[in-house]
Amino acid sequence: MIEPTDLAGSFTLPGTSIAVNRMGYGAMQLAGKDGDKLVWGPPRDVEEAIAVLRDAVASGVNHVDTADFYGPHVTNQIIRKALSPYPDDLVIVTKLGAGRTKDGSWVPALSREDLTAAVHDNLRNLGRDVLDVVNLRSMFSVHGPAEGSIEGPLTVLAELQQKGLVRHIGLSNVTAAQIAEARQIAPIVCVQNMYNLVQRSDDALIDDLARDGIAYVPFFPLGGFSPLQSAVLSDVAAGLEATPMQVALAWLLQRSPNILLIPGTSSVEHLRENLKAATLRIPAEVLSKLDAINGHEKEI
Repeated sequence: MIEPTDLAGSFTLPGTSIAVNRMGYGAMQLAGKDGDKLVWGPPRDVEEAIAVLRDAVASGVNHVDTADFYGPHVTNQIIRKALSPYPDDLVIVTKLGAGRTKDGSWVPALSREDLTAAVHDNLRNLGRDVLDVVNLRSMFSVHGPAEGSIEGPLTVLAELQQKGLVRHIGLSNVTAAQIAEARQIAPIVCVQNMYNLVQRSDDALIDDLARDGIAYVPFFPLGGFSPLQSAVLSDVAAGLEATPMQVALAWLLQRSPNILLIPGTSSVEHLRENLKAATLRIPAEVLSKLDAINGHEKEI
């Protein structure tokens, strides 16, 4: 069942005049791969990466997610080359809090010096005077949220906001307790955690954030480096004459109105396939089948 939409409608970040279409784009996959080092170095085809970004924006995407530690520096430099001078309505969301070692490992970078340098790296490589939204990424665990106070680094980020270098602040890889702590320090406009059809530990958190009008931005909405695989998902997709990945994205858009999507790809063809998910409406009886998966089928 296909119904025309405008990239699944828009969402206004709380306390701001920033409205973004709910189907956005994540730039992580624009970086390359060097041996076992993922998201490292330039892509194999820089021109294709540029084409992906331009095609996304031409299609109505006005929310691009990035980080200067992708590459490092690579994705931001490609974004600048592809899209600068930037459209007035384009919102670029970046992240701080992680760094890369020479062997490609992801490590915390949360000191005052690290965060200040990261803001200036993002400004320089994106070619901007101020960053639209900056997510502070918690690093108590690299691969998922873990408890611990984020007061110190968030206070630094709030100071950089007060200096006019950052407009709005979000969080990434965080727990409900960390979000509550953060909201005592600065207004939080979005939360970015891992969430998809089979990784649903944030179900209650999404609903709580929706009540407060805060955006929830799932990373790895299609499973990340190991794409989602589910017999139920495949059967539903066949019945809807869509791909399993389109159904997984459409399910997220229908899951809650505060969910913003940032599926990533380095292929124009794959980008266009993802964007078509914004036109897919899943009937209620089919949604219930997808809802029932809820982690019973594991991502492989």
